[in-house]
Amino acid sequence: MATGKISALVTGASSGIGAEFCRQLAERCEVIIAVGRREVELQALAAELSAKVEVHCVIADLTTVEGQTRVIETLRQKGPVDYLVNNAGFSTLGAFSELDLAPQQAMVELHITAPMALCRAAIPFMRERGGGFIINVSSLVTFGAHPMVAVYGASKVFLNHFSEALQQELADTGIKVQSLCPGYTRSDFHGRDSMQGFDAAMVPESMWMEADEVVRISLAELAGDQVVVVTGAGNQSLASTGLEGQIKRLQG
Repeated sequence: MATGKISALVTGASSGIGAEFCRQLAERCEVIIAVGRREVELQALAAELSAKVEVHCVIADLTTVEGQTRVIETLRQKGPVDYLVNNAGFSTLGAFSELDLAPQQAMVELHITAPMALCRAAIPFMRERGGGFIINVSSLVTFGAHPMVAVYGASKVFLNHFSEALQQELADTGIKVQSLCPGYTRSDFHGRDSMQGFDAAMVPESMWMEADEVVRISLAELAGDQVVVVTGAGNQSLASTGLEGQIKRLQG
């Protein structure tokens, strides 16, 4: 049943940036729809936020049509939402021609198809309410081509272009679209099996950010007109000069 409460839907909410979006949006919203694959973590987050906000946990794999359909149906039943955060994501590490194709296709479903489907479901309701906020979590790797993460980077480039075009289409609706480009962020992202071989020690300490800082920047930037938002002065420098070259320079 549709509600007039201020609401948010966050994907990839069980940890990292997604969980932090839920925490900080709990200060702005009355209802949060937290989407993820890990039920234990989602339930723990819901318990943590229960005194502040009504949380609905949706266990769904957004790499599948079934998972996408489940979340869209929840959005229709529990929404409309004022904030849509398309955060769910993962990466593989390795040469494209040597990796299994299935995870690469799953990445496209998660980073491209799912955000498109959720935006398409949410926007008509936002338009009726006179506004809303869409945050598509992209990546710093969109500023240049990076081997070993070819599909990840390309899928995130889509989010930048999609978000910019969408904002132009929605300019007179009161809906704001943001493509958030974090750099290295402390979470479980780099520790997953699909990122086996990643050496965090190779990244200078100064390049890491905490998830809460990334989310604070994102939400603060919603007050402005910038669509593609790069978090932090250091990352903004990297975006303009090239990520890999800067890492090598900082390593000396």
